Amino acid sequence: MPHPFEKDLLELKENLLMMASHAEAATRQAVEFLTARNEQCAAEVKANEDILDRFEVELDERAIQLLARASRAADFRLITVAMRVSWNLERIGDEASKIAKRARELIQDAPLKQVAEIPHLADLALGLLKRALDAFVRQDSAVARALIPEDRQVDEMNREIYRGLAAQMMENPETVPRALNLLVAAKSLERIADHAKNIAEETVYLCEAQDIRHTARPPEIARDEAGF
Repeated sequence: MPHPFEKDLLELKENLLMMASHAEAATRQAVEFLTARNEQCAAEVKANEDILDRFEVELDERAIQLLARASRAADFRLITVAMRVSWNLERIGDEASKIAKRARELIQDAPLKQVAEIPHLADLALGLLKRALDAFVRQDSAVARALIPEDRQVDEMNREIYRGLAAQMMENPETVPRALNLLVAAKSLERIADHAKNIAEETVYLCEAQDIRHTARPPEIARDEAGF
């Protein structure tokens, strides 16, 4: 039989995975609302956001209780990292809600062609999230380290969407409100990828006791991530 403390740690991980499934669902529903204009998805995004909020509060309370029972440094790291992962998942729900809000403002207007690029951007971001969470659950720092640079693919696609929408606004000023809403939606997906990268960085800390969140990066990468 597993020790009660180990059992509680396992339940903490399982709750994080359940939370992650709601974060992914909220994002996909928001993107479907934006692209397919399925209004039922808006209610589902809201429901998932509320669930994520509750998960974060409950998980934090459970984690604090576990910290009082932890005795090993590795267990302290796992519990604190779980709290940080929970925070990132809750923020993903917030970004999904932003996308849904923009979709609501666009629903009566003719879609711009850049809408077709949004699902691919979402797939990239959510793919990173899934792999980051898998690395966390398996405590695989090598996989976590390998996927961190892939966040730049999402950054580059977001820039491509930005360039296309900027050109669209220059050519047809009447499209400006629609284009701005799409820009915000694309930026939210980029931020979801950033949260996935955060989870990967937390996994490295969990496994190696090394905080790499603010480590120096080559100048060209730093410029890319700053959007210059």
